[in-house]
Amino acid sequence: MNFTRWSARLSGTQRRAARTDPATSPAPRGESAVPAARAERPAHQGASADHAPSAASATDTAPAPGLPGVTDARVRDVLDHLPALVALVHGRDHRVSYVNGAYETAFGPRRHGAPAREALPELDELGLLPLLDQVLRSHRPRTVKSRKAPDGRSYTFTCTYVDSLAAHEDSGVLIFAADVTDHAEAAERLRAGERNQRETAVTLQRSLLPQKLEEPDDLRIAATYHPGGTEAAVGGDWYDVITLGGGRTAVVIGDVMGRGVRAAAVMGQLRTAVRAYARLDLPPHEVLQLLDGLAADIDPDQIATCVYAVHDPNEGRLVYASAGHPPVLVRGEDGSVRRADEPTGPPLGTGGWLHASGSVPLGPGCTAVLYTDGLVERRDQDIDEGVASLELALAGATGTPQVVCDRLLRTAGVTADHDDDVAVLVLQHAARSGPDRDLFRNAALDLLGGVEAAPRARAFASGVLTSWRFSTEIHDLGVLAASELVANSLQHGTPPMRLRLRRTDRRLIIEVTDGDDHLPRRRRAAPADEAGRGIAIVATIAANWGARRTPDGGKAVWCEFDLPPASGAPRALR
Repeated sequence: MNFTRWSARLSGTQRRAARTDPATSPAPRGESAVPAARAERPAHQGASADHAPSAASATDTAPAPGLPGVTDARVRDVLDHLPALVALVHGRDHRVSYVNGAYETAFGPRRHGAPAREALPELDELGLLPLLDQVLRSHRPRTVKSRKAPDGRSYTFTCTYVDSLAAHEDSGVLIFAADVTDHAEAAERLRAGERNQRETAVTLQRSLLPQKLEEPDDLRIAATYHPGGTEAAVGGDWYDVITLGGGRTAVVIGDVMGRGVRAAAVMGQLRTAVRAYARLDLPPHEVLQLLDGLAADIDPDQIATCVYAVHDPNEGRLVYASAGHPPVLVRGEDGSVRRADEPTGPPLGTGGWLHASGSVPLGPGCTAVLYTDGLVERRDQDIDEGVASLELALAGATGTPQVVCDRLLRTAGVTADHDDDVAVLVLQHAARSGPDRDLFRNAALDLLGGVEAAPRARAFASGVLTSWRFSTEIHDLGVLAASELVANSLQHGTPPMRLRLRRTDRRLIIEVTDGDDHLPRRRRAAPADEAGRGIAIVATIAANWGARRTPDGGKAVWCEFDLPPASGAPRALR
């Protein structure tokens, strides 16, 4: 056995030339090589008595007759003193010809000459026997890292092909196992710590997102957030849904550049600011303008992309503004997909840009998708290709908003090991039919003339609310609110004026528009004042009220009443 050819591969040994002394030549077949090895040990210079146990071990671990063994005493001495586990097997059935003391200390004495499946059952449990076959066939070493053995410790196994000098000898495999238990335990503790840190980061990220989406009357909405990668640092993706009152709904989605707690903190502040600005009922581009300045104040080194949009069911349109964000996609009732990519501006935090609003139809039966770049951006393709692929997926996506969300994620290949955060927000303007359609109605009256428009408005409101079969209480409150809003518009507004009544499955909405952009405010009237009580009365009797400027330069003042479940037909299915 040419053992010196591979013994130099072991850590801490040097290549030694094969002895040519006949006294140390391999023993003839059928004779044990160990006696010869023991006979030459006293001749070694510097040999000491502490080597005696090694000689005894050599006798106990002698190979079975007919099997090549470790014939070089110096090599055997090195192997016997290695702290690593060493075993030598030969033949197709991997018969054991040598194990060192460290191996027997770890797994107990082993019977030489027996197949490894019987004599080394621990290797079978670890699944290493097929690896030994591979080494014999390929003559190439194989390594298996950090396997936990039956003794409870972890080892890295390296299996190396062993050639033979004589044609009648079988080739073999040297099994070298280094104890890496400390490293494995440290690595497991590190992985557990990283998992805990990531869970904490994801929990922080999710706590900054809305725990429950608001449910507008006219829209069905679903959202999905998918944290990317396995690192502890999460991204700054966020979304929100905000009911503005009067039947209108604002939706927003954004992405703070970077990862980690810093990005999450900026994201949380921007989301809070959006909700505050949305309560002012400003146009989308004005909201982004305010956010742009705020983002620079929060952190001058951070930028964020964002889309803010408002849906008005009366208009059947989605008005939006974008700050460097991927375009909104809208699927029509016929399955066609429209990309709302203009106008757009630079990301928030850059400053010096006047944002503008655009609009896209979003009538009954339409679906809009807002998303972050993690859904469409890949390292091996342009982002426009990803948006085009998303358009194709949306064209064939039907069902509820949650079903659409799940399908888009699957189509985009978003999995647990995705390398970027993904946020998706899907909103549908449901097409009502059957009994549900009766729960969503509109009626409008143009207010022409002067003060005589007030009694016409009261009569119109009374007739409409009666036809909608409201209770007497809702009827009377609605007529009173309509009368006060019309009177306020006639006194302080300018033509054109319009009264609109709208009911949903959950509320009655009364709105008056006129051509003056001065917004009314609630104030306390003095006992002697003849005016100034109209808005106060409306605010007292209604569940909610508000005012906003309209794109044509006028204003709209509205109020709404919650409908009890017993009012009319049952609630429409969300």
